[in-house]
Amino acid sequence: MWCFKNAQPVASVALQDRAFQYGDGCFSTARIVKGQIQLVNRHYERLNYACQQLGLNVDLKLIEQSLKQLTYQEIALTGTLKLLISRGEGPRGYSVPDHNADLYVFFYPQTYSDTAPQYVEVGLLPRRIGLTMPDMVGIKTLNRLEQVLLKQQADQYGWAEALVADLNGNIVEGVSSNCFIYLNNAWITPELRYNGVRGLMRTEILDRAQQAGIDILERQIHLDELDQVQALFFCNTLHPMTIASRMHSRSLSTEACLTLFHTLKLNQID
Repeated sequence: MWCFKNAQPVASVALQDRAFQYGDGCFSTARIVKGQIQLVNRHYERLNYACQQLGLNVDLKLIEQSLKQLTYQEIALTGTLKLLISRGEGPRGYSVPDHNADLYVFFYPQTYSDTAPQYVEVGLLPRRIGLTMPDMVGIKTLNRLEQVLLKQQADQYGWAEALVADLNGNIVEGVSSNCFIYLNNAWITPELRYNGVRGLMRTEILDRAQQAGIDILERQIHLDELDQVQALFFCNTLHPMTIASRMHSRSLSTEACLTLFHTLKLNQID
């Protein structure tokens, strides 16, 4: 792993960094292949929007400057990037310091074989997530404690991924993915009105579906509807489609997922 802070290599974080103290910041995780960040414009849009909502001032050109340093070292830039923005160091207390935020670029080398769908057995987690402050809905902040606890529970059940509902009894997403559900012969994805992360692959799929003339409805999906689920898949920027072959003890159709995967050409992500 390599890490750069404001385009300078670092191996540690200051004790008074507000990312460590309060989770004060945001991040985005990207796949990079041969030096090209997939969905790069969407990542920049996400970070710009999050910074606007959180009141963070940052120079996103530092991302490119960080990657150039790796290129100079002749490191093959294929793997995973974590683009993390912290409000930076500050005194004790919640009042925000008056300076630019810090941008961290983490690079994890990895060889990707392909983007073919993966298959998993999933279930609905008993834990529920809460409702989010409206200004923060959809943003990937540094406070991921809900996801940590949800992943802990999913691991206990032996599920690589799982459906997560909120306190109102509505399906929101997966532990680390967004979800698409085939219900009554129609594709639906939770609308994320009160919580959840508006993932970049979710947005990419919705845009491609619209261009292909495929209707995908965004609406609330209540727990009472789970018995009617015909097919289900999860998506994020590292895995365009992870298909649920079984949910609890019930087999789900995979054909609808595979048809959508090929129609939307999700094996071709630029």
